[in-house]
Amino acid sequence: MNDAVDTVVQPAEGVATLLGTDGEPESPIEAYRFDFETTAATSKEPAWLREARRSAFAEFERDGFPTMKDEDWHFTNVAPISEKIFRTGAKGGPVSAEVVERFGHGEAWHTVVFVNGRAEQSHGPALPDGVSVTTLASEISGDSALLQRHLSKLSTPESGAFTALNAAMAADGAVIRISADVVVEKPIHLLFIADAVSENTAVQTRNLVFAERHSQATVIESYVSVGGDSYFTNAVTEVFVDDGARLGHYKLQTESRNAFHVGTVQVKQGRDSRYESFSFATGARLSRTNVYSTLAGEAAEVVMNGLYMVDGSQHVDHQTRIEHVAPNCPSHELYKGILDGRSHGVFNGKVYVHPEAQKTDGKQSNNNLLLSESARVDTKPQLEIFADDVKCTHGATVGRLDETALFYMRSRGVGPLEAKRLLTYAFAADVLEKIELEPLKLSLERQVLERFTSN
Repeated sequence: MNDAVDTVVQPAEGVATLLGTDGEPESPIEAYRFDFETTAATSKEPAWLREARRSAFAEFERDGFPTMKDEDWHFTNVAPISEKIFRTGAKGGPVSAEVVERFGHGEAWHTVVFVNGRAEQSHGPALPDGVSVTTLASEISGDSALLQRHLSKLSTPESGAFTALNAAMAADGAVIRISADVVVEKPIHLLFIADAVSENTAVQTRNLVFAERHSQATVIESYVSVGGDSYFTNAVTEVFVDDGARLGHYKLQTESRNAFHVGTVQVKQGRDSRYESFSFATGARLSRTNVYSTLAGEAAEVVMNGLYMVDGSQHVDHQTRIEHVAPNCPSHELYKGILDGRSHGVFNGKVYVHPEAQKTDGKQSNNNLLLSESARVDTKPQLEIFADDVKCTHGATVGRLDETALFYMRSRGVGPLEAKRLLTYAFAADVLEKIELEPLKLSLERQVLERFTSN
């Protein structure tokens, strides 16, 4: 038994019957059930949360993991996750300031560090008045009324198996509250680290972000590894953007190449609000990122951009959904993918326009660059429009490096590898330029260059 499994809490009375004859769960579902029941037997959580967790776990057991027969998972096979036993409860130790600095993009931001899903420490400057960053665990122990009103209300257990599993088992995460009219100058960085103890474990995190009326802030979620190899991250973030608020939200997934990552961001926007999302995915053996926003108030605006870079046998999947409920709402979306080796990329984007959402202006684009003959991508941008006064466009491209441009650069004395690197970087730079946070943009540009230099 590895160290990560040794950290799992011991079974309470009556729970051991869920184990096989060798004292271990016989299937992945049994492992999750055992860990769920063991935690529930000793939990001191409020009654409303215990009931909500039990209902969510029942939903997970009833539906089971998705298969490729499900439309939303048609191009992504989750068998590597659903057929492997991951245990819950790995407790890592504190990490050094050097590790935090390594993933801090060279800036002194307010940073909350989570190790294997559990909050460890905070770094950086103090938060300004009107801003609160607490942990899910502390909100639970205090029986927070805010938590009871909002937890799992946007991203519900009925949304899918991974969301239901998270709702049942998430023990920690961040709860961010930006009060009305407060402008937060420096980003709030949530740094989720998987260490060596995370091997063969499931890390379930749940975050909530509240941007109140006319507030402005930037939140960064980073998922990284410092010794962890094969583990499973299942993260959900619920975001409430109130009337007139402005929120920038960056999700950076650079996990171990043998890890698995499923992350969902669910957003609800009020009148005249603006939510800007950027997804950066280069890690994990198999990853799936869902970004969903509901434009519930008139003149709300959403911008969704992303860049994914994979090679070897990596699989990366992005699913987006923008739901136009109110009129006069613009939405802009650009995702780019760079794929090498035998990697597989998936993009499925949907813009849904309700009958009441007149004057909708929606633009969606997905562009992919294949660097090898074996790399492939499945892309499916979609529009569903039930209003008659709208302006919506969508499109997708899949191609290879421009041979004419390569020849031109070679004729000017640029070597073949350098020419390929520069053209690849130029393809990625178009979407990176949309990042408004300058230090982060420069940091990601360096990562793009280093990735293709090393290859």
